[in-house]
Amino acid sequence: MNEYMKNCDLAAIITALGGRQALQDLLDVGPSAISNYLARGELPQRAHAPVCEALRLRGYQVHPGSLEILGQTQLAGGTGPTTNFRSDRPAQRVLLIVGGGIAAYKALEVARRLQDHNVEVTGVMTTGAQQFITPLSLAALTASQVYTDLFSLTDEAEMGHIRLAREADLVIVAPATANLMARAANGLADDLATTILLATTAPVLMAPAMNPAMWQHPATAENVARLANRGIQFVGPTAGDMACGEDGVGRLAEPAAIVQAALNCLSADSQPDDLSGLHAIVTSGPTVEPIDSVRFIANRSSGKQGHAIASALAARGAEVTLVSGPVSLPAPANVRLVQVESATEMLAACEAALPADIAVCAAAVADWRVENASSGKLKKTGNGQPPSLTLVENPDILNSLSTHQLRPDLVIGFAAEASDLQDNARAKLARKGCDWIVANAVTRSDGSSVFNSDMNSASLITGETAIDWPMMTKAELAVRLVNHITDHMADRLQAATLRDLVSQSASNRT
Repeated sequence: MNEYMKNCDLAAIITALGGRQALQDLLDVGPSAISNYLARGELPQRAHAPVCEALRLRGYQVHPGSLEILGQTQLAGGTGPTTNFRSDRPAQRVLLIVGGGIAAYKALEVARRLQDHNVEVTGVMTTGAQQFITPLSLAALTASQVYTDLFSLTDEAEMGHIRLAREADLVIVAPATANLMARAANGLADDLATTILLATTAPVLMAPAMNPAMWQHPATAENVARLANRGIQFVGPTAGDMACGEDGVGRLAEPAAIVQAALNCLSADSQPDDLSGLHAIVTSGPTVEPIDSVRFIANRSSGKQGHAIASALAARGAEVTLVSGPVSLPAPANVRLVQVESATEMLAACEAALPADIAVCAAAVADWRVENASSGKLKKTGNGQPPSLTLVENPDILNSLSTHQLRPDLVIGFAAEASDLQDNARAKLARKGCDWIVANAVTRSDGSSVFNSDMNSASLITGETAIDWPMMTKAELAVRLVNHITDHMADRLQAATLRDLVSQSASNRT
């Protein structure tokens, strides 16, 4: 008996089972074995019975000989209509450009996790990247040739850089070093990576990683802004300890966050524009309340969740005004960014953006500000006593929008709580007068903070109903929230249409 099963559509099988990890667990093999199976386009004979049974348990109709997936039936006790499964559905293609930084090793995990979602990955490595990982490592994980040389006689005989640039559905740069972004921002094409970035017509997602001082340098900020204005999207960087021993913003985003951002990019073209014609206001980040010209009151909010929500709303066709406090994140694509500092400025910007259909108040607004902030620098008194600061309450942006004359149809607030999450969130929902509250814990069971993290968990509270969302990327949580917003707005539109029809019918009778 042949050791391998020929001509099975392995990519379709992996997708149906729930990803590469599911097949690994089922067969008790490592990721390299799955890569080898994909390279051969076949499974070992011993895998036939467990794979066939696993597919049937997941509701798929399977040909017993070839493992061809013929369709999908509704599972007993399940919900939803019967769907057809196309086993010949082509995988989406990602070109993964690996830059020359210590974080290059994380690109291997990104490549693995993308394949869990039936995404074909082709690697491109800069000369610097090859100082940290080898092309062989990336090739083994992707089961595909890795490209490194612009002047390869073999590859360039067929204009390989143009082919790579044009065949991809998405180009990811991870890590995107300061040097690589600078060359891309200035249109240089002096190696294979930058030539592809200049020649591609596909969306580009960059995951920056560098020393904090390099990320904060005005030259880098200018390059990021220039790239963002051209439509390039970014994920990260995050704050934390760096390989150089310093601490700050500059760490590569976690692979899970990069993969989720990539999936969002890949699905953007297929997402319905069901929020088209609607205007959404989103607040994001912290507010900064001055004590004097040097010092201020603020908090640790990174703005990642608010920016992700703005991006997800825009991806569904909404016109989005993003009102953000000081953050290090670039503006999401197709979003109007209004930058503010204080709570007073944030409220004024929100009111100026009205009328709107949707408002999502995700910003961490400071509760208080100094009543009379000094225009200079407060000096020590010399007697060992600190200066006396009088605090006054900041304007309540969520309550102001909930009670405004031009109140949006749907107003959503956020509740960051340290304890009694749902009880405190429900009290805030009643107190603020908004429609929904997204409640999330500021600290996790392991003691880590949600601030500056790429991950989040939350409860969506709508009246008496609470929907718990487990730990996931902030980008994925944003998509879930926007799905609920979309359903809610569709229901309101249908109800309004029905009322108009009833009114018109009554008018015709009279």
